[in-house]
Amino acid sequence: MENENKVSHSGGKTALLILVIICSSFILYYSVMSMLGPSRKLAELKHELSSESSGKKKAEEKPYADSAYISLLKDRAFLQSKILMASTDSIYLTINFADSSINLEISGVVVHTAKMNSFKASRLLTTGNENIIYSLLSTPLTILSEKATIRKEPVMIKMAPKDTSEYIPDIIPDTSITEPVSYILGMTHGISIYICQEETDKRSDRMALLKFDLNDRLRQTWKAFKRVAVLKVPDYYPSIKIKLPRSDAKIIYRAIPKNGQIALFL
Repeated sequence: MENENKVSHSGGKTALLILVIICSSFILYYSVMSMLGPSRKLAELKHELSSESSGKKKAEEKPYADSAYISLLKDRAFLQSKILMASTDSIYLTINFADSSINLEISGVVVHTAKMNSFKASRLLTTGNENIIYSLLSTPLTILSEKATIRKEPVMIKMAPKDTSEYIPDIIPDTSITEPVSYILGMTHGISIYICQEETDKRSDRMALLKFDLNDRLRQTWKAFKRVAVLKVPDYYPSIKIKLPRSDAKIIYRAIPKNGQIALFL
């Protein structure tokens, strides 16, 4: 009996050790595959934009060590993108990291400005290949998808009274005034723009924003897991994260049309 207990105990330890090894190996494999994501994304962008930059001379691509030249490239890319959007009659968005501003514009005229108190971008967009990044930003990014904690267009359904005697004033409060604001804009080239309110005084706001962020992380993790499981490098989505006052964040989200355009200055 004692020998059987020892064998059972030893077998349990062996099974546990095997499980730990398998889990550790998968975590290591997942980590390595995830680290390959940014370089794979950069290669994809290079391939996508190669036709646009093929006409450039080699001499034009060399002086990237000159900070003044790099600054001019950034200015040119941003202005080119704005000119293309200004030629339309639609409202569009410009995000300028240099002066921490985010603007709603129509035909080159600023109709609303907000100050970004907190923002950051993926390293691929800020320290990647300059030729690729500035070619990417020289044309507007288009919104392909969006997820948000608020409605794009608030709707209230009311039944018209037959006469004034049946009229009842609205007693339903406008919840959009107090509900937390956070949204994700999925752009062309796989870029994601996260805009969130900076106010977190209320516990309910913190919990709602945390839930929204957690759901997005779980979606991304599940998509990455499915690709890793079939021996594929997970998709990498360069991101830009911005915090704005609640009112500005809501105005911008509801003003931008579906499939609207955005210009970036990083």
